[in-house]
Amino acid sequence: MGTDEISSRRGGFWGVRTPFAPSRFPFFYGWVIVLAATLGSIFSIPGQTMGFSVFTDVMMAELGLSRVELSLAYCLGTVGSGLTLPWLGTVLDRWGERKMAVASVVATGAILFYLAASAPMSRGLARVLPAGMASFVVIVIGFYLVRAAAQGVLSMTCRNAIGKWFDHQRGLALAISGVSVSFSFSMAPRGLDWLMTRFGHDGAWVVMGITTICVMGPLAWLLFRDRPEDDGMQMDGGTVASMKHPNPDMHIEREYTRAEAVRDYSFWVFNFSFSFYGLIGTAFTFHILSLGAEYGFDKDHIFALFVPIAAIAVTTNLIFGAINARLRLKLLLFVMNLGCIAAALGMFFLDQPGGVTAYVIGNGIASGGFVSLTGIVFPRFYGREHLGAISGVNMSSMVIGSGLGPLFFGACFHLTQSYELILIASAIIPSALAGLSLWADNPQRKLAGNG
Repeated sequence: MGTDEISSRRGGFWGVRTPFAPSRFPFFYGWVIVLAATLGSIFSIPGQTMGFSVFTDVMMAELGLSRVELSLAYCLGTVGSGLTLPWLGTVLDRWGERKMAVASVVATGAILFYLAASAPMSRGLARVLPAGMASFVVIVIGFYLVRAAAQGVLSMTCRNAIGKWFDHQRGLALAISGVSVSFSFSMAPRGLDWLMTRFGHDGAWVVMGITTICVMGPLAWLLFRDRPEDDGMQMDGGTVASMKHPNPDMHIEREYTRAEAVRDYSFWVFNFSFSFYGLIGTAFTFHILSLGAEYGFDKDHIFALFVPIAAIAVTTNLIFGAINARLRLKLLLFVMNLGCIAAALGMFFLDQPGGVTAYVIGNGIASGGFVSLTGIVFPRFYGREHLGAISGVNMSSMVIGSGLGPLFFGACFHLTQSYELILIASAIIPSALAGLSLWADNPQRKLAGNG
């Protein structure tokens, strides 16, 4: 980037030095980016599956939809949002993280107002369409919008922001962010249940919408910045980044375009592993009350499992963050897939000795590994220049997987009155991915002659 272009990016409403210059901070501004990305990730909860899990049964009753119909609506909305994310990833590369964070936060708040009015809109649309179809159309649109804005764009922007400000300390920065995010996600079902009890399901969405726009909107503009180089800084604060790292995986030989990245074997192994975790993690959360009921667990008991899962996820995230710079990421992906296997088998044997332990530990390891690796692997393997476009393909796959998961689980239960068959499949698939991950090497190693 030339001097004139850098100077032009420093002024104006969106300038890197407006309303303050990051380079003037007494410490590396990347840690403020970690704070901003953490807050943004927490505010994406209304678009995450745990943001819907508490509302699932209420929406079924309010909209007059069956579990399969609601799961199908969730699937269609989520898959639709996933298909738009590769394009939105290229927009992220053009706009930068700051503009995209503000836009996605404001959009998320507005969409929550839409969800709050979904029942009245369904009744209005029922004047021209059959009642069931009207409800289905309204909620598909709502799912599409909130999944694209919150789970898709806002999450992707926050993850990429940390990836652009850190290099050798990227794993540590993501781990620190992941501590707060994991515990916030684990507490979300209880918090949302309280909001729904206090204000009703529509009032809860209104409260979240107002808070999202009025609190996170200004914070996103105030705290986010696109790249350290825009204000004369370097990644990691210019300390660790200036040292030669002994691990050849840590060196970028060249920047990959999206077209080049998607032709790489390793991209798809990581991508499918992340997407499958998104599938089963979303399905478990979306149908958590129904899954618990099949094994004799009431609401309070099954919600209580979120806390130890979060503790293990945080521990895994911190460990991955501490050791990732010294290891090949394919080994950490292998461990993450083992966690998926344990989670599926644990749920299958949830009412048997060791079932809860396997589910909690496996889910925690898979979740912690997922949070850590999704932020580390793509900038390390393919560079930062086209990170938005590359991440958009990955986020699209993960979002589509998270939409299919509840549908597959819901259809299995509808057809067999049990989740057993889908849980068996959920253990077999990560077993295959674990084997494939052993050959998922960093392409930068091959370019450097260290393959």
